[in-house]
Formats: sequence, structure tokens, C-alpha cells
Amino acid sequence: MALSGKVFTEIEIRALPAKVYNIFRKQLKKIPDISPDQVQGARLHEGGWENVGSVIHWEYTIDENEESAKVKIETIDDENKVITFSLFDGNVSESYKSFKGTLQVFDCELDINEYGSLVRWTFEYEKVKEDIIGACPDLYLDLVAEVTKDIDYHLELELEQDEQR
Repeated sequence: MALSGKVFTEIEIRALPAKVYNIFRKQLKKIPDISPDQVQGARLHEGGWENVGSVIHWEYTIDENEESAKVKIETIDDENKVITFSLFDGNVSESYKSFKGTLQVFDCELDINEYGSLVRWTFEYEKVKEDIIGACPDLYLDLVAEVTKDIDYHLELELEQDEQR
């Protein structure tokens, strides 16, 4: 098994890409409320919630273990709906020299005349050593996949509430 690698997952959801991307781009502080089983806390450590260079301290659950890490927003590409970030400190630094992530949201045809989003999460990492003690990269993919599904559900509820008004 290699010390460095790259893993990804893709999740098809019903919410429109602009709405999904907006949560990750402009509403990060709402994620613990949207996905409380996965993310227990998010607090701004440095910068602003929406800025490149900002650092956010996250508390989350992976494989039934409560963990934490800081996330630095590295790049934002609104035109292509891409955000890159790096994870450091906390539990992640015990197992990884580097851990970088990319979120990209695409238009997706779910069915005939039914459109939604394809959300792609990619993690590139370098382990401290072969046998790491912390969560493997696939467990981080599971975490973000569940958060993405929770966001889809949240946006669906918002849409239903808007239609009732």
C-alpha cells in the first residue's frame, strides 16, 4: 500500500447545482445544523467564512468517533463550482502529512427531463506512515457523501416550504 494516494466519490442528488454549491460556498456555518449527525461544530478560526485563506475548525464524526480538524480554503472557482481545501491539525495530522480536498458540483440529468447535481469529492493525501492510526481516506469520503445527502434533503425541504408560501 502506498503512502500517498487519491480517492474520490460522486453523489447524484436532486438539488440544483447552484443551490448545492451555494451551501458550500456561502453557508458553511449552517452545515452543523443541516447535518448534525455528521458535523457537530464549525467555527471560524481565521479570515471570513467565504474567503480564500480562511481557516475553519470542524468537529465531525467518522466511523462513530468524534474527531476535529482545521480546514483552509485554498481556491474558489465560482464559474466551475469548484472549491479546494486542505485539512490539518487535530486528528487528521496524526495520520497524514498532507490531506487536500476538492469539491466540484456539476449539472446532471437524473432521468428523462429531470435534472439535479453530480457532486464530486476528491481527496489527495500523503500518510505519515504505512499503518495509520486514524481514519482512512474512504471514511472521509463516506462523511462528505452523507453531508451532501443531508444538504440535498435540506434543500428539498426549503423548496417545499417555498412552494407552500
